[in-house]
Amino acid sequence: MTLSIDLSDEELEKILLGDRGKDLLMEKVFNQILQAEMTEHLGADRYERSEGRSGHRNGSYERELTTRVGQLTLEVPRCKDGSFSTKLFERYQRSEKALVLALMEMVVQGVSTRRVKKITTELCGREFAKSTVSRLTKRLDEQVKAWDEQVKAWDERPLEGEYPFLVLDAMHVKVRRQGGVRSTAVLLAVGINEEGQREILGLHTALSETEEAWKSFLTNLSKRGLTGVEHVTSDRDRGLKEAIRQQLPGVIWTPCHAHLRRNVLDDTPSEWRDSMKDLMDEVLKASSQPEAWRIFEEIIEGDRQKMVTVVGDEGQTEEVDAYSKLREEAAPALATFKDNLEDATAVLALPGKYRRRLRTTNMIERLIEEVRRREKVIRIFPNIDSAWRLIGAVLAEKHEEWSTGRKYLDMTEFRNWKERAKSSESELDESTERQPVIAT
Repeated sequence: MTLSIDLSDEELEKILLGDRGKDLLMEKVFNQILQAEMTEHLGADRYERSEGRSGHRNGSYERELTTRVGQLTLEVPRCKDGSFSTKLFERYQRSEKALVLALMEMVVQGVSTRRVKKITTELCGREFAKSTVSRLTKRLDEQVKAWDEQVKAWDERPLEGEYPFLVLDAMHVKVRRQGGVRSTAVLLAVGINEEGQREILGLHTALSETEEAWKSFLTNLSKRGLTGVEHVTSDRDRGLKEAIRQQLPGVIWTPCHAHLRRNVLDDTPSEWRDSMKDLMDEVLKASSQPEAWRIFEEIIEGDRQKMVTVVGDEGQTEEVDAYSKLREEAAPALATFKDNLEDATAVLALPGKYRRRLRTTNMIERLIEEVRRREKVIRIFPNIDSAWRLIGAVLAEKHEEWSTGRKYLDMTEFRNWKERAKSSESELDESTERQPVIAT
């Protein structure tokens, strides 16, 4: 038997997306425990006909309880003869920390009837009968099943239309598995459809972020209908890059510029990092890929300079060529930049208005930050399914907000660009067909 919390759609949205998520969750649990305690006291549930009934309910009264997570308003039940009394409030102060963890476990994983009895005994100072706990968990179990079905339906929905732009990234969460707490990967995909709307396409949990995990995720997205992808942005993970190459052949792939910049700057002496930023700006913001290479080669060969003023050890100033200093003191950083320049400038094939938003994974990283705000109160998930359940619920809500909100990109210029590209391909094919065959 498992336990969840009986929540309406509106309450669930407030818990997951609102600022009082933990408060509302604790209120729901406390109020249900109080009702269960009253049922035990009277020997019968609300409206239940029973020969063993010792009295009747007489409404409830509100009581405020101050906790570390906020002010809770609880509905304490009353019976007609006034004999009901709860020890929950005095016991709570000594078990607050354990309760917060237990509540999250109840929502995320579900716990056994035995565990529920233990929790309620610790909170209320008395033990409920097994039948009382079973009635409570039976009612609540239906809600968690419905929650799972809603997240599953969203995560397995058919993907309709084309998604020209795809952004891929992963987050890592702590999960109890294999006898310990282990890092577990949650792979995420965001698509921008042909109308310019952002959609969260799905998530995939895996033991680690491997090539096989990404292949499995991308294969599943393709089976659901992912098509029309022209450009993919992701980090530079080799497994992910290979999975993209195999599962999405022919797409333009751009490694995240923000990640690349950080890696290059890590290998740059601190006093020359500002100059390295300027160098990367010059190259990566070029008008085209050939132009980017031309600028970079001019810098490497000493044909392009950037004069800066530096202060010597004794306070004297002098003008030096920053790019010359980078060649001397940041050779490993320049090598890293050069090794990734071909892929990093691939985004320059797109019309200019789309480059800024598609050259980094910042969009999906902000989404991950949003998930973290909800996930951090749990800290450690009890199993992989619980991580999928909570993160999936948050993503489903965010997907609805994105897909029904304002357009992320105006796709008119992209459609024109694509038509021109098709025309050029067609002309090239015709030209090839007209080439004379030279006999040998």
